[in-house]
Amino acid sequence: MAKGIAQVRLDDGTVVWARVSEAQELDRGGGYRDTGIGDRVVSMAGGLTDVVQGVVRSLRAGLRPAAPVEVAVTFGIELSAQSGKVIGVLADGGGKASVTVSLTWTEPVAGPAADPALRPPARHERAVNVFDEIVRPSLVRIAAPGGGYDPHGAHYWGSGFFIAPGWVLTCAHVVGKGDAAVWRGERALGITWQGGVTTGEVVLAKPRPADPEEPPHRWEFPDIALVHVPDARDAACVWLSERPPAIPAEVSLHGWSRETGDLGIRHGVGKAHATDGKALLLRGSLPVEGCSGGPVVDLRHGAVIGMNKGRAEHEGAAVPVTALRELHDLRGGEILHTVLREHDRHHLRRFRSTTAAGGGWTRAQADLRKAAPGFLPAARAHLFGRFAELPAPSGPGEVMVLVDDVKRRVLHSAYQSPIEHDPRTWRDGVGLLHDLRGDENGHDLDVDAVLLYAAKVVRHLAVQGSRRCDEAQSAALTGLAEWITTQGESAHQAIREEIAQVLEPPAAAGAPATEFGLSSVREHPAGQARADVLVEIDPVHYGDRYPWRVKLLYEGRTVSPLAGDDRGVPRAELRETLREPLADALRRGDSGEHLAAVEALLPRELFDEPLDTWRLSPEDDLFDEHSMALGERRIVVIRDRRRRDRPASPEWRRRWKAAVRGPLSVVPLRGEVPASGHGPGARRESRRAAYARLSDAEDGTVPVYCGPVGSGDGFDAMAAALAAGHPLALWRRCGRDHTDCQEFQARADELLVRADGVEGLHRHIRALRIISMDPDATPDTVSEAAWAASVAVLFDPPDRPPYDDLPLQVPPRLPGPRT
Repeated sequence: MAKGIAQVRLDDGTVVWARVSEAQELDRGGGYRDTGIGDRVVSMAGGLTDVVQGVVRSLRAGLRPAAPVEVAVTFGIELSAQSGKVIGVLADGGGKASVTVSLTWTEPVAGPAADPALRPPARHERAVNVFDEIVRPSLVRIAAPGGGYDPHGAHYWGSGFFIAPGWVLTCAHVVGKGDAAVWRGERALGITWQGGVTTGEVVLAKPRPADPEEPPHRWEFPDIALVHVPDARDAACVWLSERPPAIPAEVSLHGWSRETGDLGIRHGVGKAHATDGKALLLRGSLPVEGCSGGPVVDLRHGAVIGMNKGRAEHEGAAVPVTALRELHDLRGGEILHTVLREHDRHHLRRFRSTTAAGGGWTRAQADLRKAAPGFLPAARAHLFGRFAELPAPSGPGEVMVLVDDVKRRVLHSAYQSPIEHDPRTWRDGVGLLHDLRGDENGHDLDVDAVLLYAAKVVRHLAVQGSRRCDEAQSAALTGLAEWITTQGESAHQAIREEIAQVLEPPAAAGAPATEFGLSSVREHPAGQARADVLVEIDPVHYGDRYPWRVKLLYEGRTVSPLAGDDRGVPRAELRETLREPLADALRRGDSGEHLAAVEALLPRELFDEPLDTWRLSPEDDLFDEHSMALGERRIVVIRDRRRRDRPASPEWRRRWKAAVRGPLSVVPLRGEVPASGHGPGARRESRRAAYARLSDAEDGTVPVYCGPVGSGDGFDAMAAALAAGHPLALWRRCGRDHTDCQEFQARADELLVRADGVEGLHRHIRALRIISMDPDATPDTVSEAAWAASVAVLFDPPDRPPYDDLPLQVPPRLPGPRT
């Protein structure tokens, strides 16, 4: 807001600029002059808007220009300090102030006569018409091959739309109407659009039939399919929203239909009024048969936010376009990065082109946003086009680290989002920075946030050097840095200085040089994952079912729930049930090469569950990071679920501090092992005797056992160790019927000495797990690590996260009339 200037938007979209002069101060007896009255008139709540609208409405009654004209009018208003009903701008007393208000606006061409039906369409109606015209060249009819020539649609399956040249998005149930050839990756889809008729093939789909010959009877969400159409490289494409759908939203629905007989394009308007699970719910104009797979356009932002899926009696359902992110996790899902790069390159080319129809989606969005605050469509098209030339992020966690940093800078230092997002591209990160706050002190915080985020993307990639960027991408980084610097000239001074620091050459910043000449400063702690993953499994509640939850743990303190099932599942189903929620949590927790740890809070009877051998994808011949066992790539530890329900004991805290300091050494978990082994003649140590011995053990000692602890003697001894406050323990899950008790103890002692503390312990355990799981390792190597096969680790800090003993409070009663 410039000094004494305000912008008022009328109901029909007309923008009126109001300039308020400084007050002519009347005699108030005290001789004081209220020099800020002009600014306070501008900022008064609603009063100035009402005055402006009333004046413009009165003047318009006599205006009927044949061409657009600029109208200017000046008038005075009188303000009373006594009533306080308009604005309180004066000190106490009976003084009044006169201010001068100058209004300027552009009056459009008048319509014929006064017929309301012939008046120029309102902003919403204009948007409906504009986006109908823009969507149509991108709209696709999907049918059996050859069915595109059928004017009656006898072989018609549904709709779709181009999201990038050569790439169509539609519903899985639409392409599922074809035969098995569709799911075998053949070009078995007939594709018809304004540019011609050709064929396409399904590349990614979710759900995808396990048996191509037997498609499902019910297509569950996300019900999405990506189709490659190689012969459509010149097709026009829709603009995919980078932000999650805003509810409620005025929308338009597009698709092909034969509802009225012959096949034709259907276009309607409605409202996205709610979400339900993965569904976006619609009212107003609802999807009809044949519209499935067609786009749903947000008329406020001018972007596709979903796909028509189906309808019930009173409302429709759409698939949010954010469901596209789920395809990233499928085999071959990396192709989506290529598709979305082509999407952003396409729209930047169209915007720059002098021949593309009206500048395409970007210019249409700009018309919607005239004089509106925020990061404007033209700048967004340029930024996304430049992002398209950079290496893609490795997962949502890498994007969210930077988004979180920016929000903590712009909002407040302790900011933590109450909602976990799943961004997969750099453009998705921008979508999470819209509408943070309104305009402040003349600076648009949306713009500041986006530019700071873009600068952090540049720096984040630059410090990784040639490991991440090739020569062309390095040049793109340099070009993006220069663009950010230019765009940032209008940013808030503090943000402008911070952007300059982020992009500052290392010689000036005093940082070590990088390949791209940028500094390596970062707010998120260097060398850390964005968050670690907590897997909480409760004791059995119903029959044999274990309730479970998966959460993110930020910096060991803040917990964010992601998924769970309080009904639980049997132990045999835990691995399969938790595979997808755990994979999702790890994607959000990982930040580039810094991987989230897995911390499993288990009931003690599950301590022998082989979590470190779990895989994030079904086992097959493909070797990649998803097919590897968890323990081969990342830290996997077990924690005690039971003692999280009460404050940490003093001995637990004391022993943890000693373990952090180091060094570490062995204490047998069971007293009779390793000297007497596990034979029938060995005298068993009682639980209380074990507790007494383990309580007397020095701080820094780690209980070690060569057998399982989920039942039997090991279970009793583990209970004693936990009661004695031990935060660390090592044991072997599959150690029954063995004779190497002494060797196991000795090897474990060597390991602990080398570890020297809790941090070193992780590194050595992971190395042993990799060797022990390698089927191709040499006999000597296998022999060296054989003692650690199936080794498990208790790693249980007392304050991770801090114990919360605040009781739930009954909410206070609302004030109201007494009865």
